[in-house]
Amino acid sequence: MFGAPHPVIASPSRLLPLPRRPLDAVGASRQVRRWYENELGWPTVPGDPLRLAVGVRYDVLDVPAEAGHAALRRLATGSPVALHGDRMLLLVAAGSAEELPGLLEWLDWGSLPLGLGAVGAGGLMEAPSPPVPRTEGDTPLRDAPPPCRDRFGSQGAAVWLRPPEPGCEVEASLPTLSALGGDGNAPDLVRLVNTVATQCHRVRLRRAGAQPPALRAQGR
Repeated sequence: MFGAPHPVIASPSRLLPLPRRPLDAVGASRQVRRWYENELGWPTVPGDPLRLAVGVRYDVLDVPAEAGHAALRRLATGSPVALHGDRMLLLVAAGSAEELPGLLEWLDWGSLPLGLGAVGAGGLMEAPSPPVPRTEGDTPLRDAPPPCRDRFGSQGAAVWLRPPEPGCEVEASLPTLSALGGDGNAPDLVRLVNTVATQCHRVRLRRAGAQPPALRAQGR
């Protein structure tokens, strides 16, 4: 009959080293960072995953994707929009995040839980993967959601629904308050916020109506 086995304690020399990122993944990450910094002129922050510094050239309006789709018509054609899971990230003029609470109050949305927010100066945004270059003969689908996986990204990562265009000044296409110096061509931030808030409220009411009566009575 064999005795009880003796526990084996691994010495430091026998411990396996931590796995390293594949070289191709490191190269792809550097390529993405160069695309943002060199092609777009957007500041990034060190570290992985790659993140963008918000509040320098743009702020971000973070809304439920279901509500955000209805607001796309309020945006200029070149206004960047990203998807991250069930959230839509609408790029707006720098400084807009500070204006959002006041706008919601002025539009009589301030007392309602809408599920929308904004990221401004000092905030960070996960960098969506750059769009895959189109080949000749491709027919782009306007506002069609891109696949969740591409040559740079991974499942569940942020992706561009309307990618920024290298060589174009993004500020000119972003929704802004006219009183803050808009040039008259940029979309109006007030109309955009009101549209998004209205859609968020409709989504919330629709979801509440689909719940059992007991949960609706509890205000869930």
